[in-house]
Amino acid sequence: MPSFTAPTKDIQFVLHDLLKASEQDTPGYDELDRDFTAAVLEEAGKLASEVLAPLNVIGDQQGVTLENGVVRTPEGFKEAFEQMKEGGWTALDCDPEYGGQGLPYLMNTAVQEPFVSANMAFNMYQGLTHGAYSAIHAHGSDEQKAKFLPKMVSCEWTGTMNLTEPHCGTDLGLMRTKAEPQDDGSYKVTGQKIFISAGDHDMADNIIHLVLAKIPGGPEGIKGVSLFIVPKFIVNDDGSLGDRNAVSVGKVEEKMGIHGNATCVMNYDGATGYLLGEAHKGMRAMFTMMNEARLGVGLQGYAQAEIAYQNAVAYAKDRLQGRAVTGAENPEGPADPLIVHPDIRRNLMDQKSFVEGARALTYWGAMLIDKAHRSNDAEALGLVSLLTPVIKGFQTDKGFEMASQAQQVYGGHGYIEEWGMSQYARDARITMIYEGANGIQALDLVGRKLAQDGGKHVMAFFEMVKNECKQHEDERMKPFTDALKGASKQLQAAGMYFMQNGMKNPNNALSGSYDFMTMMGHVCLGLMWTRMAAASYAALDGGASDTAFYETKIATGKYYMARHLPACAMHLARIESGAEPVMALSADHF
Repeated sequence: MPSFTAPTKDIQFVLHDLLKASEQDTPGYDELDRDFTAAVLEEAGKLASEVLAPLNVIGDQQGVTLENGVVRTPEGFKEAFEQMKEGGWTALDCDPEYGGQGLPYLMNTAVQEPFVSANMAFNMYQGLTHGAYSAIHAHGSDEQKAKFLPKMVSCEWTGTMNLTEPHCGTDLGLMRTKAEPQDDGSYKVTGQKIFISAGDHDMADNIIHLVLAKIPGGPEGIKGVSLFIVPKFIVNDDGSLGDRNAVSVGKVEEKMGIHGNATCVMNYDGATGYLLGEAHKGMRAMFTMMNEARLGVGLQGYAQAEIAYQNAVAYAKDRLQGRAVTGAENPEGPADPLIVHPDIRRNLMDQKSFVEGARALTYWGAMLIDKAHRSNDAEALGLVSLLTPVIKGFQTDKGFEMASQAQQVYGGHGYIEEWGMSQYARDARITMIYEGANGIQALDLVGRKLAQDGGKHVMAFFEMVKNECKQHEDERMKPFTDALKGASKQLQAAGMYFMQNGMKNPNNALSGSYDFMTMMGHVCLGLMWTRMAAASYAALDGGASDTAFYETKIATGKYYMARHLPACAMHLARIESGAEPVMALSADHF
């Protein structure tokens, strides 16, 4: 049976040694001292390892069932959801006006990580609710906020996002769901949505669906899309629940992974809905959810890699296979443990260096979101906008790859369900697809984000990398700064290629977009490792008692810089080959 221990010590390192959270001038960060965050993370870790992790395999094996129009969740989910609600875990960073605790988004991110590692499918029920809460909080009327938010904050009511239809995924301008205006100001919503995570379940009294639809007579395409609040049960003026709305579950999808989460086909048959935000401005409101969700999915990518890594390390230390080529390291036993072998070490170091780098990047992104929202910092908003497709796309690609590598450590046992490693790979695979498939993230990065505000945010990023390298004259930092400088120059050369060749043939840019996203992911993690190495050396120079922790951190970072940043040269060569090799065949020749 797999096990999980929250990586609290490493989370604390990122919050305090790296980000120096309590020293930031962002409102609310002064509360985030080491003792406070340690206490919160310890309790979150207990809930994750003692309650959520044991339910992970149960959710995978049992899945969800549709009975008489109601989705039944796996055994134990309901009770665990009650514990999560009672502990206030669903309300950490929500507005105190609606029952939230008002903590920074960074703290919520740090708490969510162990929940996702322990049981990703379960945590999606409250994670999606948080996204729906954020959209209503940002775009709803005072009346809508008062009516829906308090019970969404507490997760007495949960939330969903409804975008995809059978004939349209990314191209939302093709949607057919209609919203007919009524005399009382409401709308009648009719259509079908698919792939709706947590679309129905038995753990909440009501489900608040946010549904994209077109108001007849509006603009064509994406400009005619509006967003509507469509509750499962109508909410009366006094807050009590009224009649069942005309929304139903058509079916529950059979999926490769995340079996414990209900992925539903939702049918809207003249359901009562309420316009959220302005008419025909639905994408603006929905992107409040989408951007938060994309960062959350980036977290899912490395959080699944984290639990897979923990179990792979334990197996590699325990499983006896062969002898070390340099001489027996377990002479009393019949063989040495797997971990003595260099290729197993390579495999585990890939996992460890990725997970720790991705954690740092995700938390830095969360800190930028807080800076943008709590301090109205436009530069922070521009930077996190640039980073969002990288955090989502790169981290989920690599998260799945690392979960698969963890599976490989087990050999044949990794392929056998009872050992649990298969589930991590299967669950991680969806992260590369939902909330915008990773090819779309790459197109968003290259096609929109690089040029945003005249390219000022990507130039600021390059300047930040340059200044980081300049700050560290210490000879000990050369393995970090030299590698980061080189990779950053290659990333800039790729951007220059797009500028020089993309205008005359846009395919020259788009056929290299995936490589660019991957390159930028490596540079971002290289930046994080440079900062973490500097923080670790500072701690050692300051007489830190836990020298092994900081020395391990530095060695892990050196591995990433030496073994992963060189991939940037390969990606640059691919980009500079242009569109011709990619577009050479006609459609008939495939």
